[in-house]
Amino acid sequence: MRAQDRWPAAGHNVFCLREDPAAGAAEPGEELERVAVLAMQRRGVRMSVVLDRNRYKRCDFLFLRRPYKERPNETYEQVFWQTQTSMVQRRPKVAPAALRAGGAGMRVVIDSAERYPWRFPDSTTERARLPAGDYALVRDGEVLAVVERKTFDNLLADFGVMPLLHQRLLELSANRFNALVVEAAYEDFLNPRRVHHFNPSFCAAAIAELYAAHPDLRVVFCANRKTANAWTSSFFRAVLNQFTSAESSDLRTP
Repeated sequence: MRAQDRWPAAGHNVFCLREDPAAGAAEPGEELERVAVLAMQRRGVRMSVVLDRNRYKRCDFLFLRRPYKERPNETYEQVFWQTQTSMVQRRPKVAPAALRAGGAGMRVVIDSAERYPWRFPDSTTERARLPAGDYALVRDGEVLAVVERKTFDNLLADFGVMPLLHQRLLELSANRFNALVVEAAYEDFLNPRRVHHFNPSFCAAAIAELYAAHPDLRVVFCANRKTANAWTSSFFRAVLNQFTSAESSDLRTP
């Protein structure tokens, strides 16, 4: 990648050109500095990079394809280098793509053992036996995301059989996009009047054990059934959007 500057100035983007070996030998550029990459993530047309240094470390590269004015059936690539500061100053006045998408195009499989399942308006739903979790986002026969649903009483009862709970959560966390969604607030498990024969400190330790034993598992505490249902629907929409936006970008992997 060739850039116009060594780091984007505040409120500005830096235009970049991708190195293309197939285009022949280009004039060699000057290497100004070399920094190790601490983390990198691709999300559709955007790639976030975190550099291993204290300052000037967070940035994004935006990969776009534009049609030629004279040749509308052909496209060319534009690459913009953005920093955290410029993205804050240029904050878009639109809702996230996951919220704009609604439930259209989603296919949700509900485990056949669910007695009173959540609802997913504008989505296609079906009942089937799931190997893990209670709800799965499926596309073209592939499971994209899985959610395990727990009521307050469900999770409280599972604290008495922690080895079995760990087994189920281990299988759940094998899915890249996963979540254990609880239809209760965290503080409910610290309320002596609600946890029955359990001690609140025991419940707190059990929940902490879940986080420590399954670092790849998302544990989400929602206030009630309605909130848990809404969170799961938004989660599924966001995951589906990650896949569809990555495919529609039609870009080479940088």
